[in-house]
Amino acid sequence: MAAVKAGVVAPDFELSSHQGGTVRLSNYRGKSDVVLYFYPRDNTSVCTAEACSFRDHLGDFSSKGAQVLGVSVDSVDSHKAFAQGNRLNFPLLADPDGKVAALYGILGTFPDGKPAAQRVTFLIDKKGVVREVQQLWDLKTPIKDVLESHTQTVRDHVPDLAGRV
Repeated sequence: MAAVKAGVVAPDFELSSHQGGTVRLSNYRGKSDVVLYFYPRDNTSVCTAEACSFRDHLGDFSSKGAQVLGVSVDSVDSHKAFAQGNRLNFPLLADPDGKVAALYGILGTFPDGKPAAQRVTFLIDKKGVVREVQQLWDLKTPIKDVLESHTQTVRDHVPDLAGRV
């Protein structure tokens, strides 16, 4: 389970975005809720399905005042190709050394030993407080059937963030 728990201030970070420039989590404080989702790798079938599910429901998040941010250990160039190939309409943040995934307590490894973030979503309110942590599965568990239910669960909980601020 993730080291960062509900009820604590989300650890701040600054990462490069595939859209250009850097994204600092604290820049969203006072402005919008954040759906911060970590995923293992670009261009894998499950990660692609998850990203496309967030893409397809981005309007639901935006209309509720939430910004979606995706993070993996892939490079900015990998994120650019992944986003372009799948028409992703939200920032993908590059954490190539895994420092942010480690900061959140979710850095793991694939069975082949390569580093990867666990598939975990943090719902963060406008004050920067983590309100919910959803860890769907670890890197070794097949999860194709739960992607849509995960996105729906996240969408259902976003309005709760505003009520807690």
